[in-house]
Amino acid sequence: MTNDIHVILVPQGAEYKAVCRGLRRVTSTPTVVPIPVGIKPLTTYLHELPEDGRFLNHPQARVLLMGLCGSLSPSYPVGKVVLYDNCVYQGKLQTCEARFTTQLYSALKTHNSALNLVKGLTSDRVVCSAAEKRQLGETLGADVVDMEGFAALEFFSAVGVSVAMLRVVSDDCHHDIPDLTSVISPDGSLRSLPLALALLRQPIAASRLIRGSLQALKVLEEVTGVLFSD
Repeated sequence: MTNDIHVILVPQGAEYKAVCRGLRRVTSTPTVVPIPVGIKPLTTYLHELPEDGRFLNHPQARVLLMGLCGSLSPSYPVGKVVLYDNCVYQGKLQTCEARFTTQLYSALKTHNSALNLVKGLTSDRVVCSAAEKRQLGETLGADVVDMEGFAALEFFSAVGVSVAMLRVVSDDCHHDIPDLTSVISPDGSLRSLPLALALLRQPIAASRLIRGSLQALKVLEEVTGVLFSD
């Protein structure tokens, strides 16, 4: 089934590197594309793709979006692997391709018996407050939050490309994380100096986020290897 996945999209930087590491010992691998961070930069990026590009030249193309996410519920601790059922943004809902998602679920379930199908929330900013996370989870019925999912679903559903999303929780809903919204450039890249300053301003929260991210990245690498192993 994984041979039918033509492209993996993953946010640039550490998440992209983790997925690439997970594919090192795999003989047949899909194309892995680093994408901008954030819904607006990703939307711009996708709409600038050439029409004969690698995403659209397969009549049965399948795109898998991978990466990290934040938890909105105590049910999803750091390191938890989640497979999206759907994703909401500003009251609009996009659903992942059901057959593709079911096949991924079956492929991973034997290796991860605690695998959950979740409702994702895409945010145009970093949700850094634990209280806000829990509130969003309760009011919207969402389980996890990311910054790219809805943009990918909206774009590819419009052009007839099947999309599934697999993420790993990097920060829980019990602790605040540093506000990193301002460190994301308009092009979706992370600005190094503002990032360092943001982390220094909240050292305890930063330390917790770094530990959680490292744990989640290791899981992301492992689940990539499992999914695409021969």
